[in-house]
Amino acid sequence: MYTSVIGFPRIGTLRELKFTLEKYFRQEIEAEELLRTAQELRKTHWNTQKEAGIDYIPGNDFSFYDITLDTAALLGIIPKRYQELNLSELDTYFAMARGYQESSGDVKALAMKKWFNTNYHYIVPEVEDDTVISLTGDKLWKEYEEARALGIETKPVVTGAYTMLKLCRYTGEKTAQDYVDAIVDAYKALVNRCEENQIAWLQFDEPALVQDMTKEDIALFRRIYDAVLPCAKECKILCQTYFGDVRDVYTDLTQMPFAGIGLDFIEGKETAALVEKYGFPQDKKLFAGLVNGKNIWKNHYDKTLTIIRQLQEESIDVVISTSCSLLHVPYTLKHEDKIPQEYKNYFAYAEEKLVELKELSVLADTEQYAQNVVYQANQNLFANDRNCQNEDVKKRLAGVTGSDYIRLPKRSERQKLQKEVLGLPKLPTTTIGSFPQTKDVKANRAAFRKGEISEQAYKEFNQKKIAECVTWQEEIGLDVLVHGEYERNDMVEYFGEALGGFLFTQKAWVQSYGTRCVKPPVIWGDVYRKKPITVEWSVYAQSLTNKVMKGMLTGPVTILNWSFPREDISIKESISQIALAIRDEVQDLEANGIRMIQIDEAALREKLPLRKSDWYTEYLDFAIPAFRLTHSGVRAETQIHTHMCYSEFTDIIPAIDDMDADVITFEASRSDLQILDSLREHHFETEVGPGVYDIHSPRVPSVQEIVDALHKMLHKIEPDKLWINPDCGLKTRGESETKASLWNLVQAAQIIREEN
Repeated sequence: MYTSVIGFPRIGTLRELKFTLEKYFRQEIEAEELLRTAQELRKTHWNTQKEAGIDYIPGNDFSFYDITLDTAALLGIIPKRYQELNLSELDTYFAMARGYQESSGDVKALAMKKWFNTNYHYIVPEVEDDTVISLTGDKLWKEYEEARALGIETKPVVTGAYTMLKLCRYTGEKTAQDYVDAIVDAYKALVNRCEENQIAWLQFDEPALVQDMTKEDIALFRRIYDAVLPCAKECKILCQTYFGDVRDVYTDLTQMPFAGIGLDFIEGKETAALVEKYGFPQDKKLFAGLVNGKNIWKNHYDKTLTIIRQLQEESIDVVISTSCSLLHVPYTLKHEDKIPQEYKNYFAYAEEKLVELKELSVLADTEQYAQNVVYQANQNLFANDRNCQNEDVKKRLAGVTGSDYIRLPKRSERQKLQKEVLGLPKLPTTTIGSFPQTKDVKANRAAFRKGEISEQAYKEFNQKKIAECVTWQEEIGLDVLVHGEYERNDMVEYFGEALGGFLFTQKAWVQSYGTRCVKPPVIWGDVYRKKPITVEWSVYAQSLTNKVMKGMLTGPVTILNWSFPREDISIKESISQIALAIRDEVQDLEANGIRMIQIDEAALREKLPLRKSDWYTEYLDFAIPAFRLTHSGVRAETQIHTHMCYSEFTDIIPAIDDMDADVITFEASRSDLQILDSLREHHFETEVGPGVYDIHSPRVPSVQEIVDALHKMLHKIEPDKLWINPDCGLKTRGESETKASLWNLVQAAQIIREEN
């Protein structure tokens, strides 16, 4: 049986791409060195898959920043403001991804959003009324020939035309419908060129097919591919879906002349039922997503082989595939030499999932696979007791009642009291929490972890940084301060280290966007708080100032969504366990004099089902109450904040308001404050701080730029409900740009206050 991979991690085994890109951005290396590194990485990735015995190896899945942005560049979707910079093709690409502020001009980056229900972020292509969509780039074919020269036949991957139309942002009067003919022509040209290059298979990624589709959507999908597919003669077209099932379009999809169709059997709740009910054409290959591309637990071979046998009995031509791209999991277990083997036995990162694919293919072709030692070892693994239960946790959770999810008095009364108690000025200024993690901060933490310095020396260093941070904020003139989070390596891992039930990796890096990589912990067992987490740092910071100091926490939903979750219990149960642990921390902060507590829920949207009909029953009905459980026990005068990162919020505004926080901050600058209309439409009660500048870019916003943004906000938000803050935390920024940006933020706030 053949095997296929949808996409492979591109950052390298030890984040080589990240570090090389950062050198390039700092102008320490030339483009040629960056390109050489990229070529070496691609060679390694292809050879790794070839040596593992993968039959359908993806190509064009490498990207310097984002594959959706790559597709936009391939189609000439480059807004004029970036073209007018007159930069090289590569630097124009980076200007769209990161913004640009140098001699050639000053432009913000394109908007960035969560990639469906993952923690990966894509760059939103922006289509202007005069944009000409046509096949202009050549990256796909260059990389195909590059692999061919190595003796490797790849399956180039491109974001599908339907999904591209759905992902684009249309900034003028025109809509997606106005560009259908142009995108059809571009994709026809793409297929024709693949024919010319004798490419055997071409993969069109169409994850938008797993979302709710109207009759009009289905008609659009058919219109596109009814025109594109006839161009394929020798080149076979794979329509690849993932992150769910294609229930709305299954019968249409299987009737169309695709040579292969990729279906997700992991997150696709209805996938198996659809195949059973409607059958699957015998003239097509079914690329069955049976190896989980989003989690790190080993595949249960018996369960997978049962599905494969069922498909084979229907005479379906099955290719065993990953459920989605492997960019959502770490690269390799080889560098995890500190995790005890008893735990590591249960894990499979990207390289190990290649092994799983090959082993499953061999077993599937074996009549009596139950006698195979590989199968037996897998069976024995899953028969073992993982020892991950905690009866005290289960008992406490069972004792939670409905009143534990309700905070009293109601929010309007709390907000009035908080304004009196806190004494903040109109339009208060603050930051989201973290300050730049400079080399000395990282070195101090590393030295402590290695045992090279004492705990006392480690603490004294951090206290010195906190004191500097407090002084810095007071000099700038911010109204609400933070301690800077110098003790934290990561907003989830740091908390997990104080919680029972977590495991931690060394090199399990996963790309979040561009050069930003995260290292999610593993939720191994039942979760509880082992010790106070942030109290000491927050109390120390508050002792240094008369201004309000925010306590900074990570919320339960984000801790779960930015970890590799358990698969033996429900997400609901796991989130609720974490919520009780964070509740303990919230109450300790309040008891120690912290009057404002921010509980970040940056990842609230990530596990939101892609179908609206499932939003509440399968997620929001327990995720929102879990957040309320963390703060329902505090006094009315204690102000609860939350924060949300780059995502699409407008369609879940009522649920966000139902979190019953007093204040929420969120990203807004790169999306041009589109969320404000939704807030007003839904009579949003929570006070809000839409981000006034992008922290994922090194550019410094001018005072006027921030003033203009605030004017827009005040047209739609009452002044007594508006806070002024950056988009997100400042951990990844440099000190000089941070100081300049925050100084401009405070100056802009003062101008607006004087106007009002």
